[in-house]
Amino acid sequence: MIELWINGDQRTLPNAVSVAKLLESLKLPANRVAVEVDQVLVIRSEHEGYLLTGGEKVEIVTLVGGGAGEPQPQDKPLKVGKFTFKNRLFTGTGKYSSLELMRDCMEASACEVTTVAVRRERLVDRSGRNLLEFLDLQKLTILPNTAGCFNAEDAIRHARLGRELLGNLGNPGADWVKLECLGDPRTLLPDPLDTLRATETLVNEGFTVLVYCSDDPVLARRLKKLGASSVMPAGSPIGSGQGILNPNNLRIILEDLKGDDPDFPVIVDAGVGAASDVAVAMELGCDGVLLNTAIASAADPLCMAHAMRHAMAAGRMSFLAGRIPKKLYAQASSPMEGRIAGLAPKV
Repeated sequence: MIELWINGDQRTLPNAVSVAKLLESLKLPANRVAVEVDQVLVIRSEHEGYLLTGGEKVEIVTLVGGGAGEPQPQDKPLKVGKFTFKNRLFTGTGKYSSLELMRDCMEASACEVTTVAVRRERLVDRSGRNLLEFLDLQKLTILPNTAGCFNAEDAIRHARLGRELLGNLGNPGADWVKLECLGDPRTLLPDPLDTLRATETLVNEGFTVLVYCSDDPVLARRLKKLGASSVMPAGSPIGSGQGILNPNNLRIILEDLKGDDPDFPVIVDAGVGAASDVAVAMELGCDGVLLNTAIASAADPLCMAHAMRHAMAAGRMSFLAGRIPKKLYAQASSPMEGRIAGLAPKV
């Protein structure tokens, strides 16, 4: 009889045994393990001739993953009023060097919603071609916006014109509007008072109103109370490319508006400059992102459109998966159990 220590456990065997026979008795394939005897590596070609006579400490190791995987989380569609969408990325139609590029970028982004300003110069290009000829109205829902309006009255007029235009086209976007009431031309930040007034009027007229606003939680609450179908806080000023400047305010807005209404859509609008900004917004728990300049003014708009599409998917999936909590000290990702015997950690 001999005594061996195998992976820290004492074993009794009837007589001396080779490493090869030991592995065979343990039903361990030799090509899937590595063996150490008394802290000396025994390579596979030596297994047959290496005899264990008693008292040896044998370590048999294999490879293990860093952690157990979780199933892919299932998402649900984005609902805004009566509208439902799979893709949570909304894009704009402005600033492209050509209508052909705009069309190709929309396809690359896989967006299902695109915004159009209700202004003559936005509908026809210099060659007299109509913007709508380059939008696939079978795939896209047009979201008319009131861009460039600096008071409630003008915004309401533009919303009504947009409804008439899209109604004549038979596009379902006739029933909603992205409301912008700007405060000044330098910052393009929204005027809170006119935004509230226009929201109330348009909701009463039956519009599904998506409201561009600042990242003020109090204003966001009041807009929802007035009947806004979605609140769209700015990540940073329009076209600035600064990304999400105040994530804490967005967290408060999400907490306030979704506390008793988890499906209420909060969509970041404005300030996105890179794909990482989209991912950040979605990881915070926002329901979508509306952007334009980040794609249209990129050095390679088509490439950026693809990047935004993937960032949207990655950010949303990361949010659904649930990030790990932040910790002060390290925590090993590989299991501590099953390590080979060795010296104690340094203190």
